[in-house]
Order: sequence, then C-alpha cells, then structure tokens
Amino acid sequence: MNNIIEQMLKSYEIKNTNDEINALKEIIQEIVLSGLSRGKFFEKAAFYGGSALRIFFHLDRFSEDLDFALINPDSNFDLSTYFTYISKELEAYDLNLEITSKHKKNDTNIKSAFIKGNTLEHILKFFPNDENYEYTHLLKDIKIKFEIDINPPQGATFKDEYKLLPSPHLVKIYDQESLFAGKIHAILCRNWQTRTKGRDLYDYIFFLANNTKVNLKLLHNKLIASQYIEANKAFNINILKELLIEKFKIIDYQEAKEDIIPFIKDTNSLDMWNSKFFITITSKLKDI
Repeated sequence: MNNIIEQMLKSYEIKNTNDEINALKEIIQEIVLSGLSRGKFFEKAAFYGGSALRIFFHLDRFSEDLDFALINPDSNFDLSTYFTYISKELEAYDLNLEITSKHKKNDTNIKSAFIKGNTLEHILKFFPNDENYEYTHLLKDIKIKFEIDINPPQGATFKDEYKLLPSPHLVKIYDQESLFAGKIHAILCRNWQTRTKGRDLYDYIFFLANNTKVNLKLLHNKLIASQYIEANKAFNINILKELLIEKFKIIDYQEAKEDIIPFIKDTNSLDMWNSKFFITITSKLKDI
C-alpha cells in the first residue's frame, strides 16, 4: 500500500466493511481536492457542502459527494479542463479510477462529473491484510459525484484552508456561516416527499451545537433563485424560523434516520429526532 494512504488511514477507526468503504471514499475525495488544487481550480471556485464540512470542520459523519461553486459566474466554465489534474493525482497513488462528465438533457447551472472504479480492487489495495472477504451489496462500484454551480447566488464568504495530506495544498472553502446557509437552503428546498435526507438534519444539529450563525444574505439569494420565496417579500431571521418550523412539521423522521445511519457511528442521538425536537432547537438560530 502507498505510504501516504497508509498514513491517512491511521486517522480512521475501521471496524467493518462499511467503515472501510467510507474511509476509501473520503481518502479519494481528499486526493481529488489535491489534484484540483494543483490545477489552480480554487482560484475560480470554492468547496462547500457536507464533504467540506466533514473534511475541514470535523463533522462526525461521512459524506458522498463533492460540491463546488464558482466565485464569479461563468457560463463558459468547462469542468473537464481539470480532469487531467485529477487523473494524474489519482494515478500517483496507484488508484485506478475513471472520470466522466454527466451530460444533462436540460441546460442548468450545475455541471456534473463522476469518479468511478471497482470497489473490491481498491479495498484490497487499502486493506491488504484484511481477512474478511465476505463482502456484500456494499461493494457495488465506487461512485463519487462532483458538481459545480457555474452561476451561484451571490453573498457567500470564503476562507483559504491548507491541507498537508496527501501532499500540501490549498483549498478555498465556504466559511461556516455560508455553509450553514447552504444547508438550510437544502432543508427548505429539497423535495422531501421523494428524498428524505437525514444528513441535512444531522448537519443542522451540528451547526447549532457549534453556535454557528447563518449567512442570511446568501440564504436569501439562494431561496429567491430556487423560487422558494419572492424577491420583494420581507425576509429576516424570524421569518426563516417560521419557514423551518413548517418544514419540520411534515418530515418523515423514520426515513430521515434510515438515510443517516450508514454515515455515522453513534446512532443513539437519533432517538431524539421528531418534529418537537427540531422545532425547539430552531429557537437557537441566529444570523450574522
């Protein structure tokens, strides 16, 4: 096994196949970030979403996707320009993964790509001494999606962060207040009737527990862009709390729990999840 990957694996508590797969995916994510940094991607874009929260702010759950947004809108931005840098970085660590663009039928502001590869092949590279080869349905192909918003709502604030592994590199990320705005936008605008995302709720608790304030300007712009609210209507922290309370009344919390369980180690906290709990903690929400 590559010495750098071995070093990175030391930070994980591996008890089962699910832990192995989560560690594998996250290390691949960090290698991708390093490759993007070499290609000067972060001069134009910033990292946000659950994976940014996990990697840079120590969120105690795993995340599947890599989400980015341009700092300045650019309708001609070509994500594939950076595939070579990502491929070279992956190859440097002996990872056999393919990068492909996702072509959408409808023209949107979101450009997508996937990193794919054989899970068992890489599990055996990462864990060569593993004697448990009774692998299950978990071992479908590795698939890490990364997306970039080429025309994001304005109002985000950023910070530069340095990572030392797999090699020293810089990543521009949304600050915590802007990440919180993005998470609340997801809670309000996601179609919960077809996709109950317990991960959104888990992150919401994380932000409140860390006394994070919300970037209300960014959230307001995102909600307008999603046509969730009208631009000429009043919007403030109290109105936001009311919107969240109404959302928390209709969520299927059992489905939300089932969504988050594969990504966390301690599931005891989920016993508290119900509408009363989320409505009550929303009183703690503050803006900048």
